[in-house]
Amino acid sequence: MTADQVLVGVGLIVVLAVGSQLLASRLRVPALLILLPVGFITGALTDNVNPEKLLGVAFSPLVSLAVAVILYDAGLGLDIKRLQGHTRRIVVRLIWLGALLTWVSAALFAVPVLNMSKGAAVMLGAILVVSGPTVVGPLLNFVRPTERLQRVLIWEGSLIDPVGGLLAALVFHGIVAGERQGIGSRLAEFSAGTAVGVVGGVVGACVLWLLLRHVRLSEELTTSVQLAAVIGIAAACDALRDDTGLISAVVMGMAMANLPDLDIPARRPFLDTLVSLIIGLLFISISATVTPASLRHVVLPALALVALLVLVIRPLVALVATAGTDVRGGERWFIGWMAPRGIVAAATASTFSATLVTQGIDGAERILPATFLVIVATVMLYGLTAFPVARRLGVLRPARSRPLLVGGAPWAVDLGRALSSAGLDVLMWAGAGRQRARIEAAGLPLAPGELLAAATGAGAELEGITGVLLLTEDDDFNALASMTLRESVEGPVHRLGPPADSQGVMAPYTEGEALFGAGLTGPELARRYEAGARVVAHRVDGAVPAGYDVLFVVRPDGRLAPVTNTRIPTAHPGDVAVLLSPPSRQLSA
Repeated sequence: MTADQVLVGVGLIVVLAVGSQLLASRLRVPALLILLPVGFITGALTDNVNPEKLLGVAFSPLVSLAVAVILYDAGLGLDIKRLQGHTRRIVVRLIWLGALLTWVSAALFAVPVLNMSKGAAVMLGAILVVSGPTVVGPLLNFVRPTERLQRVLIWEGSLIDPVGGLLAALVFHGIVAGERQGIGSRLAEFSAGTAVGVVGGVVGACVLWLLLRHVRLSEELTTSVQLAAVIGIAAACDALRDDTGLISAVVMGMAMANLPDLDIPARRPFLDTLVSLIIGLLFISISATVTPASLRHVVLPALALVALLVLVIRPLVALVATAGTDVRGGERWFIGWMAPRGIVAAATASTFSATLVTQGIDGAERILPATFLVIVATVMLYGLTAFPVARRLGVLRPARSRPLLVGGAPWAVDLGRALSSAGLDVLMWAGAGRQRARIEAAGLPLAPGELLAAATGAGAELEGITGVLLLTEDDDFNALASMTLRESVEGPVHRLGPPADSQGVMAPYTEGEALFGAGLTGPELARRYEAGARVVAHRVDGAVPAGYDVLFVVRPDGRLAPVTNTRIPTAHPGDVAVLLSPPSRQLSA
């Protein structure tokens, strides 16, 4: 290809990747639904986006390194300490049992139906084990199932990516080793490949631990150091043994997430942006390599494989994984109806199938098109049916608001009681021990102490929260927390406004809506409360009583409408108004 064709091709891939993700975000659908057909159609129309022609022999190594970055990022979210109790039991079963049943059943099915050799079929089964949060997350955000379902499925998706990537890498080396004569030689080759990846991951994790633990680095340098270590170690491992870099990346990510005394920033905006871009570029590029001709004899067998995975294997896994638990029938069946395949399946298929084809493994050329069809079919099927299925099973999250109140001042606890009496599922958080004791004494649910830190990470602690109200006495904390949480919380984040004469570091200069009317700042609310004012819930049947300040309006369907410095919701008959009474006066609900 000429230099101009390369420039046009690379530029087109980047524009299509980002444009597809932008369109998907506007349509509120998983990006895969846009990326896969765009890449496939563009690849069929022009050779300029075919990465095998653009990059030649460099394409496969670059895909391997890109997947290593994705798996490292996924591994960083695998802090096992966050997975506790009943949820842990279900998720662990879904991981090991789901991986085993999917792997074995897909491999056994692929041999006669897809006309593959045993080696190629075993490789396809290992590839199809993965799902991934990049697919499951957007689907669940659209469907909004119950909090426990969302937590279980998000954790499964986050864990299965690196676990599946590790399994695929191990299977690949087992297949390659199996082509050599002698059982001793096969075991030696398999063990050597696995050892290279594991040792590389351990070395990389040790280097990163030393740097991040003992060297003062900025956020930008911290991310750059991690990227350099992941890519450098993965490239070195791949150079020693083909495709062992994926093993090293998984090991590094999981080690960094669980090593003691290591502060990996919860928010990694540059790394998150890079991973998102890599995902888009990989899907466009890989889809462009799948030609209509390669699909001609695979479509019907691949759809039969999809039917097996969707209608038999996944429901069976869900039933066994939830057996003996208190998961009810509707939740059990919805878990059995949510297992779309994603980027790691596509990327590992592209990486491993090319090598297996050159090794002469019979049927290896069908691995990528079959995987492509499984991804398209599962994403479309689950994307179109997840919401009606969840509604039919009765596992949708209630429409009513679930606010998180941050702060433990007496008036804030009074507000929590009033919102709870209005029918909302209120959750509170406070840092000081006496404030937490005050919340518990009021009979209000108290979020765990690490909740605000976990809210910016990969955990699922804030799932189910529809908005945050920052009500602490520290205006600068409220301002800083509001900026941080807006990127993590699905609903709105509101904070108390600072006093007009505030000399705070941040609060007076932070944009955004502040809670309540003019003058109702934290100090003023505390002063009125000490003078006898109280927060009450009052069902509206006419005008709001004179002298009372409206703080919130709770609609009949449970939606919470706050009063802010720019908006005052109108209370209608049937609504519940949360009011601040004048000092020393009470109002019956």
